[in-house]
Amino acid sequence: MQMNERASKLPFAPLLLIAPFFLWGTAMVAMKGVIPHTTPLFMAGVRLVPAGVLILIATAFMGKPQPKGWAAWLWIALFALVDGTLFQGFLAEGLVRTSAGLGSVMIDSQPLAVALMSLWLFQERIGLWGWLGLGFGVTGISLIGLPDELILSVFSNHSFPPSIPPLSFLESGEWLMLFAALSMAVGTVLIRYVCQYADPVSATGWHMIIGGLPLWGISFLTESQQWQNLVISDWMGLLYATIFGSAIAYGLFFYFASSGNLTSLSSLTFLTPVFALLFGNLLLNEVLSPVQWVGVCLTLVSIYLINQRDTLAQTNQKVAVTEENNTQQQALLEASGKKLNPVSLSIRESEPEIMP
Repeated sequence: MQMNERASKLPFAPLLLIAPFFLWGTAMVAMKGVIPHTTPLFMAGVRLVPAGVLILIATAFMGKPQPKGWAAWLWIALFALVDGTLFQGFLAEGLVRTSAGLGSVMIDSQPLAVALMSLWLFQERIGLWGWLGLGFGVTGISLIGLPDELILSVFSNHSFPPSIPPLSFLESGEWLMLFAALSMAVGTVLIRYVCQYADPVSATGWHMIIGGLPLWGISFLTESQQWQNLVISDWMGLLYATIFGSAIAYGLFFYFASSGNLTSLSSLTFLTPVFALLFGNLLLNEVLSPVQWVGVCLTLVSIYLINQRDTLAQTNQKVAVTEENNTQQQALLEASGKKLNPVSLSIRESEPEIMP
């Protein structure tokens, strides 16, 4: 993957590129540990609003310009609605109904949506490897999100299991995570338009504040006991998710996404579920079913194929050109061999020389 233009100018550039995805994966585990003692929308607001304030404080020290004009604020408001309110709302509600590692896999399928939107908006070529990756992605997400009984009944040619009501899986946390992934994908594309009118870091801070306030409002109206049952370890988990999983991670990600290749940056997203599954297993003892593990593997393969499609296509093209050149050389050698006609030489026996 070609290094992002902005990241290449910073020290420890490879680590900074990987940092958002590591922080998102570990923050998912921290949030899952807090969920039993709080409410999802309150937690989502805590992750956004204080983090946005921290980012704006950092921009003040960095001397970053603040948004100006109605166009800048309209784009930031749209960015806040999609990547703030919708994304964090779906994420928090979905995390209640699924595991941290599994939820991270579902969310980080968002490069699938990014690839399709890039084809539509920016005419980016998907190619054979990209379409193959999309096929793997649809299959993998289906294995993760659908009930195991339904999948096994399909492969065993049995009828729909009576214990599973039709379309009940639409209420599961996995599908809420898919909506979160779609919201994040749209937000990743929107940052390009936002940065035409505002600084990317300042816009990130404001969109977190504007997007987080509605979550707190809905939480106030529909939820109760938001913080009364929180203990010190829960506050530490929220603090980690706010500072590292939001302020630092989103600041870095949208800073890099504002320039360079979005597809190249998104290709690192498949690292997030790896970190989440690893720490979810170590800290929360989360276990996936064999069918879901197959789906996880297919999803990761699909994300890799989609985001590395250009590299794979170039490699295949080089191999094809090499084989074509070898074939042409072989054909030339065979043709030249056929054009060489045998030459017969007649050798006459010389008469003996007569001496006088």
